[in-house]
Amino acid sequence: MSHPIDGQVVLLAAAKASVAGSRLPDLLERVQTELAPELDEYRRRYELAAEDDDACCFFVSADHWEGVGDAIGLDRREYEAVRRTHEEQLKRLGKREDRREEFETALDLRSAVVIGK
Repeated sequence: MSHPIDGQVVLLAAAKASVAGSRLPDLLERVQTELAPELDEYRRRYELAAEDDDACCFFVSADHWEGVGDAIGLDRREYEAVRRTHEEQLKRLGKREDRREEFETALDLRSAVVIGK
């Protein structure tokens, strides 16, 4: 299974991450494997920020990634790198939809989760 994050977003996030850039794709795949079966649950529990043919983006609580990290055995640096990548993907979608400012403002209080379809 792959992940729903654009390649350029992965490169950007890897440059800022406190984990080796070569590890980030594997971390994103682990997270996608964990979250993909939960897509319907995310649709019920969280606000859908954006959706395209490949993925759904949700706004989640700021501490959401800590719980995901705990569930799949990621340390703090790893889940923070994944969180940052998901947020950058949402911003990229926001730019495409002319909603980037709206999404950036929302990310001041919340985080984002991107789940591939």
